[in-house]
Amino acid sequence: MKAFVENRFGLPALVVVALAALYGVAYVTRPSPPAAVAPQPQPRKVAVESVTAVCPGAKGERVSVYLPGTLTHEPMRDAKPYVTKGPGGLEAGYLTRATQGAGRGLAGVRCTEPAPTTWLVGPGPANADVRLHLTNADKAPALADVQVYAAEGPISGDKGIGLEIAPGEHREIDLKTIAPSADIMAVSVTTAFGRLAVAARTALETGGVDWLPSAAPPATRVVVPGLPGGGGRRELLVAAPGENDAQVRIEAVSEDAEYAMKGRESLDVPAGSVVSLDVTTGVGGSSAALVLTSPTPIVAGLVITGTGGRSDVAFTAGTPALDLGSTVARNGPGSKLILTAVGVPGKVRIQVIPEKGRPEEPFEVSIPAGRTKNVKLRPKGDYALAVTPVAGEVYGARVIEDHLKTGLLLTTQPLAPSRLWTLLPPLTDTPNVVAP
Repeated sequence: MKAFVENRFGLPALVVVALAALYGVAYVTRPSPPAAVAPQPQPRKVAVESVTAVCPGAKGERVSVYLPGTLTHEPMRDAKPYVTKGPGGLEAGYLTRATQGAGRGLAGVRCTEPAPTTWLVGPGPANADVRLHLTNADKAPALADVQVYAAEGPISGDKGIGLEIAPGEHREIDLKTIAPSADIMAVSVTTAFGRLAVAARTALETGGVDWLPSAAPPATRVVVPGLPGGGGRRELLVAAPGENDAQVRIEAVSEDAEYAMKGRESLDVPAGSVVSLDVTTGVGGSSAALVLTSPTPIVAGLVITGTGGRSDVAFTAGTPALDLGSTVARNGPGSKLILTAVGVPGKVRIQVIPEKGRPEEPFEVSIPAGRTKNVKLRPKGDYALAVTPVAGEVYGARVIEDHLKTGLLLTTQPLAPSRLWTLLPPLTDTPNVVAP
């Protein structure tokens, strides 16, 4: 060994042997490489084959019915719900206009599809006449629960539980019979089996009438579009229907900026309750949208009060982005779109479909990132609007304003997803569906 070490090649040989041993041990004991992560399946966009749309009845009114490229009108001969069925892309709705009496106001309603769950947010029966319309347009019975959340928490108790709605049946419920003390509210209509088309007409005691639009279901991020510019009160309503309190962060996206409103940056909502926030000065008379984020799922809507000696009222609510496009079947003089791009610049394509004649050539509208844009529409007569996404994350609403000497009439309809396309949830292979 002494001779080996003293040899001028002996020490380098020992070093090489030692390093080889170390590398060998490291190779044997190395951790297994991480398994490749399979890409998560994404929802599939598929065409809708058939649509059922239901409007609450209004005797003597005309329902506008849109099919891709065409617009027709059908009269309602009685006060029964109006039910129409057709291929994908079908939309329907109507407007009522009254300049006198207790029902003075401009009110618009979108014919809704039967669904297992519907959310509504707005003034409660303590301050308004709120009539809930439930229609079973299917051939199977439905069993429904109506739950009302108010400032003090869930208050409807058992009065709205277990409502049996027979096939073809329509039921009108005065919410004073279920939750008379609610001054603000969020309402959920859920079915244990079957589906219902849901609508709610709200007439404030102080004046003004409109239909509550369906609100996006509880989520940790909610965008409320369609706040028109000008005067009048803007009141945000936020509900936390779960078992946990919600700490809601609020940002406004106006025509000029994206910002947290001073003194209204956040809102605490106790579990199971609804809280209101006056955002009138926060948006400063600008057209805008509100972006709400919360660790706890929330539901949101907004009350828009007009100006003048006799003020009208309109409602908007949280709604999805225009990923699937949107169509509004009933429009008229004074209509405009309020579009908001969140995060990145947005672009949409708009087409006007008149009552008579060929559809107009579509035109594109760009919206800067973090901004809201008004798009005035000037066609004559009644017409439908088709809005198609081109780029970005865009939200919007259709607003109609009618300026009278006695006060502004207005109505708002958030741009709900088009019935031309739908997203199917991803499917994965799993033994859990058959495991006991």
